[in-house]
Amino acid sequence: MERRKIEIMDTTLRDGEQTSGVSFSISEKLTIAQLLLEELHVDRAEIASARVSDGEFQAVKAVLNWAEANGYADRIEVLSFVDNGVSIDWMLKAGVKVQNLLTKGSLNHLTHQLKKTPEQHFAEIKHVIDLAIANNIATNVYLEDWSNGMRNSPEYVLQYLDFLTTQPIKRILLPDTLGILTPGETFKFITELKSKYPDTHFDFHAHNDYDLGTANVLESVKAGISGLHLTVNGMGERAGNAAMASAIAVINDFAPEVEVQLRESSIYKVSKLVETFSGVRIPSNKPIVGDNVFTQTAGIHADGDNKNNLYFNDLLPERFGRKRSYALGKTSGKANIEKNLQELGLKLNDADLKKVTQRVIELGDKKETVTKEDLPYIISDVLDSSLYEEKVIVESYVLMNAMGLRPSATISVVIEGEKFEENAQGDGQFDAFMNALTRVYAKKERSLPKLIDYAVRIAPGSNSDALCETIITWETEQKVFITRGLDSDQTVCAIKATQKMLNII
Repeated sequence: MERRKIEIMDTTLRDGEQTSGVSFSISEKLTIAQLLLEELHVDRAEIASARVSDGEFQAVKAVLNWAEANGYADRIEVLSFVDNGVSIDWMLKAGVKVQNLLTKGSLNHLTHQLKKTPEQHFAEIKHVIDLAIANNIATNVYLEDWSNGMRNSPEYVLQYLDFLTTQPIKRILLPDTLGILTPGETFKFITELKSKYPDTHFDFHAHNDYDLGTANVLESVKAGISGLHLTVNGMGERAGNAAMASAIAVINDFAPEVEVQLRESSIYKVSKLVETFSGVRIPSNKPIVGDNVFTQTAGIHADGDNKNNLYFNDLLPERFGRKRSYALGKTSGKANIEKNLQELGLKLNDADLKKVTQRVIELGDKKETVTKEDLPYIISDVLDSSLYEEKVIVESYVLMNAMGLRPSATISVVIEGEKFEENAQGDGQFDAFMNALTRVYAKKERSLPKLIDYAVRIAPGSNSDALCETIITWETEQKVFITRGLDSDQTVCAIKATQKMLNII
């Protein structure tokens, strides 16, 4: 059976730019428009509103110059107004070939905002359409507040559509302007219109005020819609528009009778670019494009993935140019660790794997996430600790650092069952700690090794809360040796490395 083709019109650069605080520069609009058409393969892109500003005019002109040179001019659209041809003049100067004419789709808007009769409104619309034809500009027509129109004044909507279907226009655009439709209403209203006007191309434009945007998109497809308006990352006014990524995934997986040409594998790339240009962060749990949506955290899920992919669904990350990951933290199990070790090309025996898993859980209680890049440091720390018997324990310590005063440290150390407490000052917190420790060992008539090198490192690309590894080189009369400490606090790392040193000597 031949599948029904549905057009995808992206309106990130027009309706999406109505997201509070978002304004794309000329170069950003051009870059996004190029990616939408050439990388993502949308059918059409609505990039601006006419008459907004000189900056908007220059951006539209730049996009249309590129589009004209590359054969996309008839796929670039601009929102226009019933303004006796002012928008037409603006678009002619910018090179626009397709207008999306904003008109009133509910009697409530027509009566209270325009204060006109349907006949007056229709006559003005016809005048703008005729002007557009005379200037070789194609016309699509928005029925603003159409969803409320269908709820509260369906007679007006049908009167208007009876008129529009006699006009030389390409598409009728049905916006749920205030995001008020339920999925049932969406299916019912569009089914009614497709039944009455079977040869008319209708687009559906969903908003997400009740978080029903994607559900309404699916119902519109089932009802026979010809085109959909979507935005990257669900950008748009108030709660935003129906999100591109979610809508395309739902259509591909749950509407096999239809076909969209959009390239799923490019969705994430375009999503991240729009995030950067707009400054609007993608929520980490945003379906398809959020940072965490392809991350398994619970150990039982990682274990299930090892056993016939028990926790996979059809939303495989590879579809969208992404990879599955396995979080490391207090809920991690051995399977999470093994999955990350596989990516690093590392393998541990069962005993060492158990020790590393326990250390990850301990660190997860102190730090929200442990990264894959932290694992080599953790392994080094754990395996290093298993080389000696712990006879010396730094039981507790208080480190003080106040402006105008020398740093100080008070420590409690247990050496072979005997407890010692000391206090000392130093040039830094760790120096004060070492001075207090030196006093403890003086009581035992023992000296400490000489510290000859001190290095700190964190995993590449880590943040300020990352695990760090402190590597200290010590020297005695007999040998030079190294100990390591691992923690999210640099001074604590050094103290852990020092405790290992105390057990080695």
